[in-house]
Amino acid sequence: MRIFTFDTTLRDGTQGESVSFSVEDKLIIAQKLDELGIDYIEGGWPGSNPKDKEFFFRARELKLRHAKLTAFGSTRFARHRIEDDPNVGELIGAETPVVAIFGKSWDLHTARALGISEEENQTIIYETVKILKDHGREVVYDAEHFFDGYQSNPGFALRTLEAATRAGADVLVLCDTNGGTITGRLQEIVADVRQKFDGTLGIHTHNDSDVAVANTLAAVEQGVTHVQGCLNGYGERCGNANLCSIIANLELKLGHTTIGRENLTNLSNVARFLAEMANLPLRNDQPYVGRSAFAHKGGVHVSAVLKDSSTYEHISPEAVGNRQRVLLSDLSGRGNVLYKLKEHGLADRLDADTRRNLLESIKHMEYQGYELEAAEGTFELLVRQALRPNAHLFDVIGYDVATRMINATNGPVNETTATVTLRVQDQIHTATATGKGPMNALDVCLRQCLSKLYPQIANVRLTDYKVRVLDSKKGTAAKVRVLVEWSDHRRSWATVGVSDNVIEASWLALLDAIRLELMRLTTEDKSIERAVEDYCWGV
Repeated sequence: MRIFTFDTTLRDGTQGESVSFSVEDKLIIAQKLDELGIDYIEGGWPGSNPKDKEFFFRARELKLRHAKLTAFGSTRFARHRIEDDPNVGELIGAETPVVAIFGKSWDLHTARALGISEEENQTIIYETVKILKDHGREVVYDAEHFFDGYQSNPGFALRTLEAATRAGADVLVLCDTNGGTITGRLQEIVADVRQKFDGTLGIHTHNDSDVAVANTLAAVEQGVTHVQGCLNGYGERCGNANLCSIIANLELKLGHTTIGRENLTNLSNVARFLAEMANLPLRNDQPYVGRSAFAHKGGVHVSAVLKDSSTYEHISPEAVGNRQRVLLSDLSGRGNVLYKLKEHGLADRLDADTRRNLLESIKHMEYQGYELEAAEGTFELLVRQALRPNAHLFDVIGYDVATRMINATNGPVNETTATVTLRVQDQIHTATATGKGPMNALDVCLRQCLSKLYPQIANVRLTDYKVRVLDSKKGTAAKVRVLVEWSDHRRSWATVGVSDNVIEASWLALLDAIRLELMRLTTEDKSIERAVEDYCWGV
């Protein structure tokens, strides 16, 4: 069955905490949603703010190949005549082919929020839908709080749908606005509405009870053919129904057609793109599109997946544009370590004892507090060192770092000085430098000691730095894990250090980053790089 998708990320999604899009962002996102195959893109409420009004003005230049751009608004105000209502005027002026309007279907709202009678409420709904239809618009009528209204007064709620139907509404959308309706009850109510109304029914759910996706699927099973939601589940409070999961479930589990199988393979990319535009991390554990959706960590799981991926994967990751990943940790079995090494022809270069030692090293490091899932650079270094056990590019003889406060003309300032001594190719190199903090001072010294022999390390730069306390009960004496992200302008990687001294933990992560880059420079081995590349290995 054909199920139509209605994305409200640019309207309802922006009501979520920390979600904000500029006009330019919204135009770009609309184009991307169109490319994904979304049927309706709700762009905002032109009567509510200047940004949305500008968006609809500029959106006239969009070359949408499939989607219908939709303006959103309310029914007319009770005190206005329909011809004079500014909100309705803005909706018509947006010049979109589709308009979505919401009206009251809960008698609690009409009595307390609006202070009007049931007859007046029905008139408001009828007149608003009618004038939009008279202007040639496709009208999606959102019955706000429908499920709460139905459970309070079913006759009242159903009569609001009748008013919209008489005026010519193209779609009647049943809204679980508060997100409090449990799936079984929602299904019963949708079934009753389906019996009483012909035409297209829609569903709009919120996730306050953590069943928004399940509620949407249940509604479809009762005959709903229009589903609303937001990609990545953005939205007010606990979010709207996650359209990524809805689309994947409808296509792959229930056999319906939404965006089409050919577009489904782009679902993960669009989800990540939208997260980047929102400046929010995409949840690793988000079903179908998250980085962990097809990640395997337990040794038993990995062993089975290597034989047949269906043993622990409910679908092929490629169906939604995602990838299988194998994680390394203290739960790892030998299969985890061999997964990528074998795939890229490296397994034969490590004998059984070396592979076993590599695994034991990983488990020991995790026991100490290392987190190799996030530090793919540190794991790559372990692999390279296992392949070249005699490659001692440099050894640390010692280091010293001190920070002192000095009085300057503009007040007290901190000054940090470090000294590093290395053995490089049987020669001793010592450097002393002042930096902006301990990490910077140590970094400068390390590079000074190595730069003559390895000038290319100048390209390695720090891009992010995170400190995590591992045992908060110990207070300031707690062990910490420092995760540092690096880039050499070609690729990015992360290294990790653990110690009860934050400077030492930082120093260990710094050493791993420089050692790794030197190993790469002295041995160009593309097979290793492919085996531990960030995205597909995900250590």
